[in-house]
Amino acid sequence: MSLRFSPTPRGARLARLLATEQLRSWGLPLDPARQIVAELAANAATHGRVSGRDFGLLLYVLGDTLRIEVTDTRGDRLPHTQPLGPDAESGRGLVLVAALADKWGVAPGLAPRKTVWAEIGVST
Repeated sequence: MSLRFSPTPRGARLARLLATEQLRSWGLPLDPARQIVAELAANAATHGRVSGRDFGLLLYVLGDTLRIEVTDTRGDRLPHTQPLGPDAESGRGLVLVAALADKWGVAPGLAPRKTVWAEIGVST
């Protein structure tokens, strides 16, 4: 599945909903994949937003691994986890992705893009 979305909260929500339906149609467990999609799409809509430029979502299964890729047009802003205080109101998204995914990372794309990806093992 490969789709493009507006870099807005609505676009991020639609990415999560359509990814959930795709996982369902493939007969795969919904979680933690939909949680990872939600976090990566929200980050793309918040931190990767450039007016007039969409973000992309790509889901595919290779062997027993589901790969989730979210590509935005802010290659100059690389994601990173940061230490958080107990009262922090944001900044936990990548910590959650790291906890839920077997592997995750970021790959540069054609300027000005970057792709944040996550992989989880699945049983079909």
